[in-house]
Amino acid sequence: MTLQEKILDYAEKQYPAYRQIALDIHANPETSNHEYFACRTLSEQLKAEGFDVMVDVAGHPTGFTGVYRAKKPGPVLVFLAEFDALPGLGHGCGHNLFGPTSVLAGASLKQVIEETGGEIRVYGTPGEEGGENGSAKGSFVREGFFRDVDAALCVHPGSDRHELTHAEIACAPIRIEFRGKASHASSAPHEGINALDALVLVFNAIGLLRQQLPRDVRIHGIVTRGGDAPNIIPDYTEGRFYVRAATVSRMMDVIEKLKKITEGAALQTGCEGLLEPTQRNLIHNVVPTPSFDEVYLKNLLSLGETYEPLNVPLGSSDVGNVSQVIPTIQPMIRISDVPVAGHSTEKREACRAETGLRSVALGAKVLALTALDLLRSPELLKKIREDHARAVAEQDRTAGV
Repeated sequence: MTLQEKILDYAEKQYPAYRQIALDIHANPETSNHEYFACRTLSEQLKAEGFDVMVDVAGHPTGFTGVYRAKKPGPVLVFLAEFDALPGLGHGCGHNLFGPTSVLAGASLKQVIEETGGEIRVYGTPGEEGGENGSAKGSFVREGFFRDVDAALCVHPGSDRHELTHAEIACAPIRIEFRGKASHASSAPHEGINALDALVLVFNAIGLLRQQLPRDVRIHGIVTRGGDAPNIIPDYTEGRFYVRAATVSRMMDVIEKLKKITEGAALQTGCEGLLEPTQRNLIHNVVPTPSFDEVYLKNLLSLGETYEPLNVPLGSSDVGNVSQVIPTIQPMIRISDVPVAGHSTEKREACRAETGLRSVALGAKVLALTALDLLRSPELLKKIREDHARAVAEQDRTAGV
């Protein structure tokens, strides 16, 4: 039996267990950094597969690492696992499939690692959907978990077709607040300082600012506190915003503009204003490495799947933080026979239907075969790493305007 056949055979035989894990996580949705059931389920499965496992890592209680090191030296490859759900919606982004796919990929590659040499890691990275301690991959990068890693791999549940790694854009979740002075809105309006006026000025100024922004920039927000009653001048208001751009440097330039807008609105109304991040980690833009995706695509097609390129909308993922430091792929894998939008009830249901569940086995097979190619070909891995370094160095120059 060839090494490829060993991987495919193991993934197929183990699929029923991982199918059930995906269903169990789907039935127990947990939001960012509260994924205790999913963390326990996936980390215990890794232990059962013979990995050395640590839980509560990189400042995230639900983060984990699983490591298997062959006796022969070789490259260090990481499979990234996500498993958080969306507030109120559940697994409408497919992370109940994402985590089991990566764990099964690592376990399948383990069947041949003693022959190739090298080290397999599975990093359980919670909070991809954000939150105060969200976007954990940024924490894993900052704490040095990728310092000795050669490449990272994962697949994300998509829609009705396969896609390759997107050049997703950077994202900074922020809040803007204003503090004024309450007063009766009818009998003593002159005694008040209206914090809602200041927040309305911010929204209007952002609308005008969009005329002078590059086409990759996105600013979208909501009012989370707008006052308590129409006859009370609001003394406190808050808005939550996402600022996105093709690169982190461009995104930070936009945030500086928003700081000035906040200062201006405070000055015009007499309020005190504040702009600050709402989570620990910024989400960096994804730097694709096409030569890496080509290896994935070759293995996808070898299993009888089809692919045709298409234009994709701009989104964000904290896999971008990893892609800034090592070659990383995150293709989208087909989970449905009909189109399903991300973050929707339709996608949530697709993630427990048969096509979605079968993507766990398919994704694990393609990821493990792709990793095998890197372990067996030092020249290929060297080229991918060189291509990645070049793409990182050139990202600000090549970002679309």
